[in-house]
Amino acid sequence: MTSPEPLLQVRDLRVAFTRRGEPDSVAVDGVSFDVAAGQVVGLVGESGCGKSVTSMAIMRLLPERGVKISGSVRMDGEDLLTLSDAQMRERRGRDLSMVFQDPLTSLNPVISVGLQVTEVLRRHRGMGKESARKAAADLLERVGIPDPRRRLDSYPHELSGGMRQRALIAIALACRPRLLIADEPTTALDVTIQAQILELLRELVRETGTALIMITHDLGVVAGLCETVNVLYAGRIVERAQRHRLFSTPRHPYTHGLLQSIPRLDAPAGEPLAAIRGSVVDNVPWTHACAFAPRCPRSLETCVEVSPTGESSGGRLLRCHNPVPANAE
Repeated sequence: MTSPEPLLQVRDLRVAFTRRGEPDSVAVDGVSFDVAAGQVVGLVGESGCGKSVTSMAIMRLLPERGVKISGSVRMDGEDLLTLSDAQMRERRGRDLSMVFQDPLTSLNPVISVGLQVTEVLRRHRGMGKESARKAAADLLERVGIPDPRRRLDSYPHELSGGMRQRALIAIALACRPRLLIADEPTTALDVTIQAQILELLRELVRETGTALIMITHDLGVVAGLCETVNVLYAGRIVERAQRHRLFSTPRHPYTHGLLQSIPRLDAPAGEPLAAIRGSVVDNVPWTHACAFAPRCPRSLETCVEVSPTGESSGGRLLRCHNPVPANAE
């Protein structure tokens, strides 16, 4: 059951990367969304649409040099973007945590898994060495790592990809955060391990009421986990809807194209896969047009002349001049 008051409120978040003598490269352009306690919210889109940069900005993990961040990210009414580095370090890990995309590069290769888990427990929960080690073993067991006491002394390279991902989740859960961000947590894992990781996250939300932001390009993950879905393109949310409404009646041509490109078991043999033409770099600035216009099969003249505004109706946000009809297949 979700709380009526949002735990996290992101408003007009904008992230631009700067380089001397060149125009700013805008990765996130006015993103706004809410996450309530116990709610699973999805951020969906192709690689390069701004999903991971959004999460890194929320966690305050982007470098200070060469990056401009504006907008607000409020948790419990406090803007995380205005906190000092020391204040943010206290909240990061305790109140909000993140499961990163690549566990092999996210874990320290020269430090044992047990030490990486106990470090969080000792810093934020004030545990002693022995009690932290016992709690770390319990965490590894909870996330499904066999023989957890022995694995405490293992190094990341000694674990399989699925076990490394579980270890990352254990570290993220160590302080029982109220908000967890999972950035492509099933990337490069086989389908069986993917299902186990997703079930683990589902149980976490159900048992603890933790809010979860799921970042993925896999719409199958979204279908089985998320309640509300935000579809990003070129740094902006182009469509937001409740999961069932989004899958049954996608209105933005980009969302429609993503769903059409999913292989279907009932498709005739030999039928070619549907694809969105071009790539994510084939766009125009949002300042004076729709960024998706060069790739859009429903593009009109106004699409390359006027930037569409986000309009909300019936719980759906849509940013499009010529949306797909609600009854389209």
